[in-house]
Formats: sequence, C-alpha cells, structure tokens
Amino acid sequence: MKITDIKAYVLPHVAPEPRFHWRKGLPGDGDGTPPGETTYTALIKVETDEGIIGHAYGRGGRGYAVAELVRRRLKREFIGQDPLLTEQLWWRIWELDRIEEFNIHDLGLLDIAFWDIKSQAAGLPIYRLLGGNDPRVPAYASTVTWDTMEEYERHIKESIDEGFFAFKLHASGDPTWAAKLAENLRRWAGDDADLMFDGSAGWDYVTALWFGRVLEDLDYLWYEEPMREFDLPSYAELCRALKIPVLAAETCDGCHWNAATWIQYRALDMMRVSVGFKGGFTGAIKVAHLAESFGMRAQVHGGGWANAQLCAAIRNNDYYEQLIINTEQIKNLKNMGPLSIVEGYLTVPEEPGVGPQPDWAQVEKQAVLVV
Repeated sequence: MKITDIKAYVLPHVAPEPRFHWRKGLPGDGDGTPPGETTYTALIKVETDEGIIGHAYGRGGRGYAVAELVRRRLKREFIGQDPLLTEQLWWRIWELDRIEEFNIHDLGLLDIAFWDIKSQAAGLPIYRLLGGNDPRVPAYASTVTWDTMEEYERHIKESIDEGFFAFKLHASGDPTWAAKLAENLRRWAGDDADLMFDGSAGWDYVTALWFGRVLEDLDYLWYEEPMREFDLPSYAELCRALKIPVLAAETCDGCHWNAATWIQYRALDMMRVSVGFKGGFTGAIKVAHLAESFGMRAQVHGGGWANAQLCAAIRNNDYYEQLIINTEQIKNLKNMGPLSIVEGYLTVPEEPGVGPQPDWAQVEKQAVLVV
C-alpha cells in the first residue's frame, strides 16, 4: 500500500458561548475565539492506492497552521510511503520535529490517520492492533469547574444516578475552598468510590504539599498535576513527601523520552498518557509500555474515540475520562452511540478506524482552504 496524497481542509466554525470554565487563570471551553466570531479547524485526509482513507482532526483554532505544515513539509515527506509502517513513519515525524518543533497537538496527527488506515486494512479496531486488553472500561465522571457547592452536589448525585462510581474534581483556584469540596465529594460519593483531584498545574510546592495531605486523609486514588510540569525537582520532593500517588507528565513535550526523565527523577507515581499529547497512537503506546516496565500505571487523559481505543489496549490504565458539564449532558451520556457510558462503563467500539469517516463531499464544500 502507498500513500497517494495528503490533504488538509481548513473548516470554519462559528465559536459558540463557552459551555464551562476552569479554575481562575485558565480559559474555559473552546479555543479562545470570541463567541460569534469564526474559528478554524484542520481536517487531515490521507489517501492510498488501495482506496482506504485515513483522517484526523486538528485542534481548534489551528486550521491554517496545520494546512501550511501539510503544504510545506508533510506532502513531500510522506507521499509514496507505506502507511502501514506506522513505526517507521512515526520516527520520520520525530526527526522532522527536530527542526519544526511541532505544536504538541500536531505531532501525532499523521500517526492517527495512519492507524486509521491500518485498522481499516486489517478489519480490526485499533485497540486490538495495539495489544488488546479489555473493551469494557470503567469511566470516571470528570467535573468542570462550577461556581457553587450546590452545583457540585447536584451534578455529582446526577452522575451517581447514571451509574458512575468514580469522580474527579478540578481545582477552582482557592485551595481552602477546594479542600472543603474534596471532603464533600467523599461524603456525597461514599467510602467505596474512587476519587481523584486535578490541580490543573495551579499551585506552588507549599500549597501542593498541604493539599496533598488533605487528599491523603480522604483516601483519594490520585493527585493530578498540582504544579506546572517544568519543575521536576519539586515534583520529586512532593512524591517523597506524600503517600497519595502523584499523577503527572500530562502536557509535557517529548513523548517517551520526556516520560523517561520523569521516571528517572522519581517525579511521579503514575504516568499521564493520551493520543493527543503524546504523538498519536504510536507515541502513546510507547509511553504506556515504558510506565508498565517500571511497575507504574499509565492513566489515559481525555475522552473521545482515539483515547477510548488506548484505554482498551493497555492493562495499566484504570479508567476512561468522561467530562460532565450540566444536567442535560449528564443524562444523555448513555445515548452517545459508540461512546455511551452505561452504568459507569464504556464499551469501546469494535469498528475499525478512528471513528466514522467524514462526508468528504460536504467537507469539500465547507472548506475555506484545501491544501
């Protein structure tokens, strides 16, 4: 099989009002485009001489940047190559990163499209090609940041009614308030629930240490990204000082090489991994297996079709992350087709590929630029 063309479609979207917000200092939903203005997304299409098409969606707001990268670099590098040689092609992308310094979200775009092709050619879901562990994955309800304790209580209890038995909070910006929230979550969810807390990289070492001890007393499963992920010595000291597992390396660049440095520094107890932040499927599986070789869990960050496949592929992940936003969305999670959450579990799709193929005729009409 040979790649015959690589195309990038720049697709316009009218930015909606954000559905939620994160902690103070962090923007909320969307890519920052003011509501009502136009934002642009890239859709990658990889064509082959056997008629199999691979695709991958870029991160919102980066449509023109991705299209320029395809025009200037990726076409000449990959047209004519065999898309099934995902390891070889991944290393070529990594070589290009030496001079391009790809945006972390763009590094794995072609790899995702290549695995889309490989999966269709094999007639198997990606998780089986990556190793295949278990398609039935428990899911945790991952909260956005609401303004009142009453909102948290209402939405947590709605999630319990939908069958969730694991929950994660995100920091609001006020550690004292967050400590009370963490205590309330244990009370609302019960002693048997798995609970997690994500600091969203908002605290310094002193606050991170104090808050970690709060979570230890409440028997939380993990303590995620309390500080920015540049300060490995502080992370190493935090891991030594706390008994609760520290989960980190979510947004750091460098795929498995950087992940190895975190392990060498003993700067985490659990590894964060995802298809989007770790160089596609190939990069993510390298990180997951690296963590496993050190007896370490690799918790998959984020939802969606690709990360669901990763969850089902590896043994050292505990949960699929499902964002919960509001009452209507929570009650509809069981009606999301292949990514439905039913009684606290996701059954990962058996269909080959990375989700339904786009309507390419419609894409051609909608695109403001085709490269």
